[in-house]
Amino acid sequence: MSLNKLVAGRDTLAGRLTRTLILWVGGVWLLCVFAVVWYVDREINHNFDNEMVEVSHRMFAMAVQELERLQQPGQEPPREPLIAPKQLFSEDAVIYQIVDLHEHVLLRSAEAPADTFDVPLAAGFANNPSWRIYTVRHPALGLFLQVADPLDERRHALNRTLFGLIIPLGAVLPLLALVLRNVARAELRALQELAGEIEKRSGADLSPIALPGLPRELRTVGDHVNRLLERLAHSLDVERALAANAAHELRTPLAAARLRLQTALEHDLQRNDVQAALDALRALSHRTEKLLQLSRAESGASLTRTRVDLVQLAGAVAQDFWQDPRNTERLVLKVPDSAMPLALGDFDALAIALRNLVENALRYGGGRVVVEVMTPCTLAVRDFGPGVQPAQLETLRERHVRHSSDRAGYGLGISIVGIIVEKHAAKLDLSSPPAGAAHGFEARIVLQPA
Repeated sequence: MSLNKLVAGRDTLAGRLTRTLILWVGGVWLLCVFAVVWYVDREINHNFDNEMVEVSHRMFAMAVQELERLQQPGQEPPREPLIAPKQLFSEDAVIYQIVDLHEHVLLRSAEAPADTFDVPLAAGFANNPSWRIYTVRHPALGLFLQVADPLDERRHALNRTLFGLIIPLGAVLPLLALVLRNVARAELRALQELAGEIEKRSGADLSPIALPGLPRELRTVGDHVNRLLERLAHSLDVERALAANAAHELRTPLAAARLRLQTALEHDLQRNDVQAALDALRALSHRTEKLLQLSRAESGASLTRTRVDLVQLAGAVAQDFWQDPRNTERLVLKVPDSAMPLALGDFDALAIALRNLVENALRYGGGRVVVEVMTPCTLAVRDFGPGVQPAQLETLRERHVRHSSDRAGYGLGISIVGIIVEKHAAKLDLSSPPAGAAHGFEARIVLQPA
């Protein structure tokens, strides 16, 4: 295996999971081993100590009898300790000695080394570097019995326990690593499939990702990716629509402005030709503004959700139109006498929608136009012109549709209003003629209360 493949394998998520799990499993196993060893060490020492106490209690009387047998009656205590006869099983011999109150060693087992009992004379347990000593006093005689147990036996027993737990760990870890790697790869195969599906997506294919059987964590990731793809697809659709609308709507005014300017140049810039070119450019500017409004409404990216005062909104829009003296008498604003509930929406977007409705009414109505704020949370714009046929009401929502005889207008106003209303989860009602009128047209925007 090359170095690059080895590094790539370590950088995979399966490799990281395997490595992490092995480290944690091995670490926890070692901690458990040390805990078991600590417990076993305590139990071994406890059992050995209990055995020493039991042995010393049983053989104290026999050791005293052996001392009396070896010591002549009335004889002074010897300066050198008496040596007890060798025991039958020397490999399991009990190492002991008898000491008087003056710390003189009276009797010692034949198997005991000279420095075995190099500890202070006191009842209980004591240790030196090689031996564990238990000292007990005779209940009637002024004698002490000391029994020694080699510490090596305890260490060997502890080491056997430690190696017996660690050696299986070393043997099992490679097998555990192999099993964990295979399990990690199998469980992460769904993630690889998800990554492959994401890699296939491009500007030409932004369809949702469908991967059944994903775990909950990956299913959440897939849902977020699908929502992102949906937003990207929507943004691309808005861009394509803006390009298509621009190509459709700007071609004619651009050609008209170019023709008017060419005619003005050929006739030495006569005023009528220059004015016609200016009108064509004004129409082009107005149409461009409509296209930008439509693009913003379709994207919905900048829409906010705040509390909107519809009376204030209608007054601001009407004030814009009243700046033109021709609209001062034609445009009428009606507001309720009582307080209006606030609506939930984007002030600027709703102003664009209302402005388009008023503009269409002024352009096509030919007479008085009424802007009315009604409860609950409703904006109404009505005119009393010729109106439209009932079959044409639904087609007004489509782009580039004109029903005026002079083909005026751009066919985008109602479409813009419809999109803004849809983004607000509101309702747009179109009727011709308005209720209680013989002719005319009315558009109502019904918003949600805040």
